Amino acid sequence: MRRSYLGKNHLHWCDTCGTPVLGKKCSCGTQTREVALTPPGDIRPAFDDDIAHINAVYREHFGAELIPKGHVAILNKVPDIDRMEEIIMGGAVVGAVRFYPDEERWEAMPRAAAANYMTPSMRYVVVDPGAEPSIRTKGASVLAPGLISIEEHVETGDEVFILIPDGRCIGVGRAKVSAEEAQTMERGTIARTRKNKPVTCVPSEKTWDDVLTANERILDGVEDEAITFVKRTMERNPMPANVSYSGGKDSLATLLVVLKAAGPLPLLFADTGLEFKETYENVEQVADHYGLEVLRTDMASEFWDEMERQGPPAVDARWCCKVCKLQPIKKLIEETWGECLSFIGQRKYESYKRMKSPRVWQSHNIPSQLSASPIQHWTALHVWLYIFRENAPYNVLYSKRIDRIGCFMCPSSDWATFRLIMKDYPEEWQRWEDALNQYKEEHALPDIWVEKALWRKRGDTEDDDESSYT
Repeated sequence: MRRSYLGKNHLHWCDTCGTPVLGKKCSCGTQTREVALTPPGDIRPAFDDDIAHINAVYREHFGAELIPKGHVAILNKVPDIDRMEEIIMGGAVVGAVRFYPDEERWEAMPRAAAANYMTPSMRYVVVDPGAEPSIRTKGASVLAPGLISIEEHVETGDEVFILIPDGRCIGVGRAKVSAEEAQTMERGTIARTRKNKPVTCVPSEKTWDDVLTANERILDGVEDEAITFVKRTMERNPMPANVSYSGGKDSLATLLVVLKAAGPLPLLFADTGLEFKETYENVEQVADHYGLEVLRTDMASEFWDEMERQGPPAVDARWCCKVCKLQPIKKLIEETWGECLSFIGQRKYESYKRMKSPRVWQSHNIPSQLSASPIQHWTALHVWLYIFRENAPYNVLYSKRIDRIGCFMCPSSDWATFRLIMKDYPEEWQRWEDALNQYKEEHALPDIWVEKALWRKRGDTEDDDESSYT
């Protein structure tokens, strides 16, 4: 099935300002160029820990870092077996990083544009200049007769840079043989070249403040539209209103818009008892910062009781959302207001189901709650630029490479994220692993069911994507 965008590809680049722009025209007046991305295209900033991680992966493989200091980098998560993110700089995808869960390793996957930022000292091949036209324009493979040299660390299956003797990069690819084997070959393929369309990449040292300046007009526009939506929705639905707040970026951006449109409203927080400590801290910080009341549920014990009956939640059997979020929220709304209007940080770029969702809807699970999404059409980069501009207190988990804010053991998380959580939150993960092991023993399941998180997919229940009220 062909991948498709869940919404418009907003990412463009202004070569005058040297910054990403979420539209066809920069605030400086320059017409921008569109940056080709892999769908769905929910782009976000690379934080310092993201950059350190990417550079460590590239340094280990190529002996050189990809992202220099002082350069703005954007990440684009793309569909893959576990986790893969494209890296955008200078108005082009310059590479990617991919996690292999079975081997528990990260792989560096450069594109030719990466040579604008790094010079590999490992894992490259040097070919005869006569091969340049066919490799650069036709994606021809590197063949033994055209090979001048191959760096000694190259092993079969490695990603490699393809260079000519003057050091210029004419392509990238994957080695079909090791350096040792290549030395003895007179015929055959040395590396399979990755076919890339010609791209424009213009390196420029910039800051996120520069990006905000370039996007000022666009941010004003999406803010005005969201504020108008909030006001119109409240006028059409005169009932008690609130903001569903999860401690995540989307609900924070929604709150910022609602504050400007309607003033302070109470926060509705579903406390599952399974949140990260940083999330609880953020809820309190945001409430204090903006002087808001927090109405919260408390379902810590119910989760563990239900797990004994149903087993762990899975991507395709998320009973946890109904038990720990939807049902207690329904009870809280009915006891507090009877019915209400909740502004929710739902965005269409998050999933196909949310892309198809109306902007105002009523859940069959919570008929007493009318939900509305002011930021339905925003990408994650819209959200982050807006948060940066408003200098809002966001959850520090995002700066720790955890881009999904929710229960620490959410089955929708990828294995790469679980590995981070195991390392940084050992007590929480040990409690969860103990519960999994107990269930495994009681049901005679294999060790790999826990070790490789096979509990995440049950395969017998349709996924119910109704947790978006936060």
